[in-house]
Amino acid sequence: MSHSTVKPAHNRNGASRRRFLTSSALAVAFGQAAPLVQAKRKPPPPTQWRNWSGGLVADPKARFSPSDEDQLVDFLSSTRGRIRPVGSGHSFSPLVPTDGHLVVLDQLTGLLDHDAKNQQATFAAGTTLTNTGPLLAAHNQAFMNLPDIDRQTLAGAIATSTHGTGLDFKSLSGYVTELRLVTPAGEVLDINESSNADLFNAACVSLGALGVVTRVTMQNRDSYRLKVKNWVEPTQDVMDNFRSRASRYRHFEIFPLVHSDYSMVQAIEETQEPINNPPPAPEEEAALAQAMAMWAQAPTNQRRPMINAVAEQIQPSEAVDVSYKILSNLRNTRFNEMEYSVPLEYGYDCLNEVLQTIKEEAADVVFPLEYRYIKRDNTWLGMSAGNEDHASISIHRMAGEDYRPYFDLIEPIFWKYGGRPHWGKIHSLGALQLRGLYPRFRDFEALRSKMDPTGRMLNAHLRELFIA
Repeated sequence: MSHSTVKPAHNRNGASRRRFLTSSALAVAFGQAAPLVQAKRKPPPPTQWRNWSGGLVADPKARFSPSDEDQLVDFLSSTRGRIRPVGSGHSFSPLVPTDGHLVVLDQLTGLLDHDAKNQQATFAAGTTLTNTGPLLAAHNQAFMNLPDIDRQTLAGAIATSTHGTGLDFKSLSGYVTELRLVTPAGEVLDINESSNADLFNAACVSLGALGVVTRVTMQNRDSYRLKVKNWVEPTQDVMDNFRSRASRYRHFEIFPLVHSDYSMVQAIEETQEPINNPPPAPEEEAALAQAMAMWAQAPTNQRRPMINAVAEQIQPSEAVDVSYKILSNLRNTRFNEMEYSVPLEYGYDCLNEVLQTIKEEAADVVFPLEYRYIKRDNTWLGMSAGNEDHASISIHRMAGEDYRPYFDLIEPIFWKYGGRPHWGKIHSLGALQLRGLYPRFRDFEALRSKMDPTGRMLNAHLRELFIA
């Protein structure tokens, strides 16, 4: 494997003379650098809900935050009307907004039980992924994998098929061994593969449409350390060898820089090396942020030489830490995202067409893409459910920008290759299209209708997904 050649520092097309580290470049490109100070806004009504990116707002009738599971059961069994469960609000798709009640599980948190022999652990559903790492580490356990961002609740993450990176790794939903589901009528069901395989595999990715999940048991492993390597390489070179590298490393993904010839590359493997994970240098982050601001101001047909010049100066970087500190990152700057997965065999062609379309249509975007692999699982609605592994492709716009022209341009490309949407990301598909993408989609519709005949768990968005 050859890394990109680092050329002598120069000042071509306004590029800085500084040589940057890839860790700093990733931090800036994906919003890990400190956010800009924003003007204070008028406080919202006490019941108003807003998602992480700020693009979704709802004014529910009320919020209900049970202090324990019994309170939730009493609420569901003694009331009528629409409800929607909510986690940390990290989804970009309108899964939560309702004019009924929001059920907030922020008091149902923590590690409830652990099994040292089988390396399993049970969490309350409102526990954030951020907190699972230290709780598991205290018992010499760790999740098999984690997504790039860990601010989601565990229940919210599995409900949307949230995933990490790796040819040998399923989404988080694929590692659930048991869960507790409180139905819309208040019935408590403990389900697993043995007790009720159909309901279990449906409930592991349910979009909150079958009831409220209150606890989740995960299959884990012993605690471990990871070593992450970051570098910059010509996109064509890395794509020509992507499959072999994805097989070589535990985790492998790229972040193609739009309107350029380069990608940031990230490879992760298990290690016994001592922890060494310094934070990105603030001065590098500031200089790179300035460079990205320059790109955004330049006409799109002039950006390629500018971006290439900076990319060629980015140096490889490495870090070693416990698994959960390497796999997930802090993202301060907020954005909106669209993500689709396509069968692995179509990943290269799909990504190439996305990049070519951005170039040919002069799409005004500087945010990198993200390209990675997901292993198949047995869930009914998972991004990689069924008999094929998938490649996922993500596109982004900053939260203050209008994402619609860009997303509308790219989304039909995903459809062309049989793409499935990430349930927590922006997409425009409805029941008619979705039925052809998932072998068990109609089965899920039938099960949902049986468990919630009055549509209590549905909002406008879920009605589009499950009712043609």
